Amino acid sequence: MAQSIRLLTDQDFEEAMLRQAQLRVFKNDHIIDTGGIIVRYDSQTIVIQSGVGDMAYHAREACEFFELRKR
Repeated sequence: MAQSIRLLTDQDFEEAMLRQAQLRVFKNDHIIDTGGIIVRYDSQTIVIQSGVGDMAYHAREACEFFELRKR
């Protein structure tokens, strides 16, 4: 079972990006993206890559981001 760690700060996003941690993204209490890694972020947008050509841009304020860690 995976452990979900909520990402809130720039440091959280930086560490997840460096570890290439897989993420789950929620919007309005629904999963909208899963399994991708952070490739870039700023104060407004988080860019997640799920595949070779599969990039998703998520608004930081509108979504919740969770890192998936194996126990």
